[in-house]
Amino acid sequence: MAPLSIVSSFLTFLLCISPAFSTNSEGNALHALRSRINDATNVLQSWDPTLVNPCTWFHVTCDSNNHVIRLDLGNSNISGSLGPELGELKHLQYLELYRNDISGKIPKELGKLKSLVSMDMYGNRFEGKIPKSFSKLKSLRFLRLNNNKLTGSIPRELVSLSNLKVFDVSNNDLCGTIPVDGPFGTFSMERYHFCHTPFFHLLNHMQYAPWQ
Repeated sequence: MAPLSIVSSFLTFLLCISPAFSTNSEGNALHALRSRINDATNVLQSWDPTLVNPCTWFHVTCDSNNHVIRLDLGNSNISGSLGPELGELKHLQYLELYRNDISGKIPKELGKLKSLVSMDMYGNRFEGKIPKSFSKLKSLRFLRLNNNKLTGSIPRELVSLSNLKVFDVSNNDLCGTIPVDGPFGTFSMERYHFCHTPFFHLLNHMQYAPWQ
């Protein structure tokens, strides 16, 4: 019985400390983000990697289990790029990075954020394609990527996002066709080819919202 008692105690210990391990991992992910960011106005000065978890940091919101659920860095005068570490914020629900000067490609690892409800990254300098991995974000309701430098087409895989309510990719350099299945089927438009045609200018200034 003694060995069983030891195993039971060890499992209880792991359950007790698992939130700390999780939040520490999330803190590491956010610290990695900070290392990529140029913070001209010191909005990230409270991001101290020596703390047990990031829940006391400004612009970070946690739930009752000390999991990071919001990252609010919109209009924060930051620049730099994003890396794959953001995909480690498993419980993140709101990713707010709008109106900054962030450049580079959007990491495909953001497709790992299964709890994400809102992703606002408009008004930056993101380039490259919209990641197909976004099709894994089944809880996503708001996706705003407008006013960037994105290229390529709208991934057809996004038609699987049945909860998507707002989709804005205006003022980019997108080409291809507009999906008509899934949430895109509620938009009152035909499938247009919008690269190098008169329709491109129209689509490039269009916001998609099912209730309109």
